[in-house]
Amino acid sequence: MEEQFNNIGAHLLQYGLNILAAVVIFFVGRWIAKLISGLVESLIHKSKLDKTLATFVKDLVYFGVMVFVIIAAVNKLGVETTSLVAIIGAAGLAVGLALQGSLSNFAAGVVLIILKPFRVGDFVEVAGVMGTVDQVKIFNTFLQAPDNKAVIIPNSSITGANIVNFSSVDKRRVDMVFGISYDDDMKAAKNALQSVVGKHPKVLKDPAPTIAVSELGDSSVNLVCRPWCKPEDYWDVRFDVVEQGKLALEAAGITIPLPQRDVHLYQEK
Repeated sequence: MEEQFNNIGAHLLQYGLNILAAVVIFFVGRWIAKLISGLVESLIHKSKLDKTLATFVKDLVYFGVMVFVIIAAVNKLGVETTSLVAIIGAAGLAVGLALQGSLSNFAAGVVLIILKPFRVGDFVEVAGVMGTVDQVKIFNTFLQAPDNKAVIIPNSSITGANIVNFSSVDKRRVDMVFGISYDDDMKAAKNALQSVVGKHPKVLKDPAPTIAVSELGDSSVNLVCRPWCKPEDYWDVRFDVVEQGKLALEAAGITIPLPQRDVHLYQEK
């Protein structure tokens, strides 16, 4: 009887040490995974590689190392590694079928990294949302909206829709419309707008701004004003020209008419 108790105690001690070793392997391995993934991210930032890769590769390295850490920890508990790999494979297949959306997001993330339709820091419109690209991760892309909202978009939604990159070009055209009265001097109005865009420091000289009549509307003659600028100056130019354009038209004696409609009343006899 005493010998049996001694054997049980020895087994419990052995199992306890194995459990302790597995816990140590897990936490030390997780620390090493974070360290390695952090080093990889740091190397990407310091190298000439695309910064968009940093977060994506960091996550891949972290999860890859953690798979080996978990296998090592479970193996320390006495579970056969070959059996564990088979179980993980079967579970992976089942989980993959259940999480097809997540797998498509992962595949879309790989596509975004390879094709590079945008980079971190670019101002884009994806999946109907505009913002600055903050991070491209394994399953999602993080945008910072112009009003400073954090927008998280599944990668599959991005690759499955139109992608507009406003930062991939060296200049942008600002399209504005100014309506003037039919009784106003059209040439004076065009000269006033030309003076505004010509004096603006952020409006490019080449290509030259376009100021022309675009439409004879119901209540006004509509002039298009289309200066060019650098992508980062787009909103400054737009806001300034709209304000200064109105003031210049008023100073030139040009009126900006409100919509008008003639109503004829007939009285029945």
